[in-house]
Amino acid sequence: MNERSDFEDRLRQARTRQGLDKRPAGRGSLPPGPWGIGLRAGVEVVSALVVGIGFGFVLDRWLGTWPWLFLVFFVLGSASGVLNVYRLFNPRKTPRAN
Repeated sequence: MNERSDFEDRLRQARTRQGLDKRPAGRGSLPPGPWGIGLRAGVEVVSALVVGIGFGFVLDRWLGTWPWLFLVFFVLGSASGVLNVYRLFNPRKTPRAN
């Protein structure tokens, strides 16, 4: 039984190396085509801005410090959106397992 699973593992690795088996699209993979990539980048920026602006607005209303926290969280949301797009186009390098 162990020999069979070992053989299947080696066969799967060899097929992947030769390009016979497509690797499943995992988390963080780019969508196909320029429209998909642009859409994902836009969603990353807009969602980070909305969250930052939302937090800033709510905290300002609650603490009565208008517009200071709004501006701070606007800048933080903008920076977060840019960082997300940077990570999208420059993914972290992971070591390959042999």
